[in-house]
Parts: sequence; C-alpha cells; structure tokens
Amino acid sequence: MSLSDDQIRRIARLARIAIGEQEAAEVRDRLNRVLGLIDQLQAVDTAGVTPMAHPLDRPQRLRPDAVTEVDQHELYQRNAPLVERDLYLVPKVIE
Repeated sequence: MSLSDDQIRRIARLARIAIGEQEAAEVRDRLNRVLGLIDQLQAVDTAGVTPMAHPLDRPQRLRPDAVTEVDQHELYQRNAPLVERDLYLVPKVIE
C-alpha cells in the first residue's frame, strides 16, 4: 500500500500540520516506507506463536502492595485556599 499526495494532504489537515509541496513528498516517502515495513510484518506467519509479556524467559518482579507513605491529606488541605468536605474548591471557569 502506498499513499498518494492527496492522502498526505488530508492526513496533514486532520493532524493540523501545515506542510508544503516539497515536505509532502518527503512525508509521503517516509510514510510509505513505514507502511512497507508493516506489510512485511503482516506477511510473517505467526500461527502457533504464543504472545509473551517479555522477550526474556524471566518472571516479572513485582513490588509488595504495601503502604509506604504517611497520609498527609490534612496537611495539603491546610494550604488550599478553599476546602469543603475534604474537597478542593476551585472557581468556575466554564459556564
């Protein structure tokens, strides 16, 4: 699959990117190379290959699920300009 100049301009407009004609040609070439690599990857037969979370055969190290910090909720709310029922009050900015 390769992209046309019209498709490149449409993609740039959707991405809100301003590109000139020369840049459009460069972008088209780069995107076509990326699409070529994707086509190569899709051509590989992956039937029977199990997905893996890590390329090395090692278990994932997890940290213990334990509280390590002291609750400083009251300290932080003392510094807030407006607090009501443990919630920070902010001025309305959108009507």
